[in-house]
Amino acid sequence: MQEQNTAAAAIAEVAADDIQTRHQRRMARKKAIVDEKIQQAQRLTGVLLVHTGNGKGKSSSAFGMVMRALGHGMKVGVVQFIKGAMSTGEEKFLRRFPEEVQFHAMGEGYTWETQNRERDMEKAALAWEQAKRFLTDPEIGLVVLDELNIALKYQYLDLQQVIADLDARPEMQHVAVTGRGAPPELIEIADTVTEMQVIKHAFKEGIAAQAGVEW
Repeated sequence: MQEQNTAAAAIAEVAADDIQTRHQRRMARKKAIVDEKIQQAQRLTGVLLVHTGNGKGKSSSAFGMVMRALGHGMKVGVVQFIKGAMSTGEEKFLRRFPEEVQFHAMGEGYTWETQNRERDMEKAALAWEQAKRFLTDPEIGLVVLDELNIALKYQYLDLQQVIADLDARPEMQHVAVTGRGAPPELIEIADTVTEMQVIKHAFKEGIAAQAGVEW
């Protein structure tokens, strides 16, 4: 019995060594590929990120970037299109840092609530004027244009002017744009585009939007 146990232990040890060897070889190959890609990506410049799609997490991702930027000592400018009828958790939190973050919630609520296209267009135009002030300020390291895609989707703003202003921003300035229905032209000029997809959502099960999760 003891001999059987010893033999089984020896076999298990050999198998474990074999698994570790194969794993180490795979990781070595992967490291070589990753290292080569890193070596090829040495250019430093500001990037334009677009978070779109019907899934939850577009604005949340952008505000996660705000925390990263603040951690690196960067100044941040936030302009919220459409939103503004109610104060959100991110607004309440970021207003604690007035020296680092300029926060402008410049909408009046969801379009199905306002039901006033002319008024929505006026608010969007004012919001874009503020956005342009950020986009011409090299001291602002990150600009978040929350729900800009919605304003573009409903043609509250001139798309070509928006693209021109984004292209003319300071070289090292990063911009994060959020909202469903990002126009193809914006996707084309973006450096990174992420589409959030819905798999499950609590709201469809009758669970109300809750503080700290949805707003």
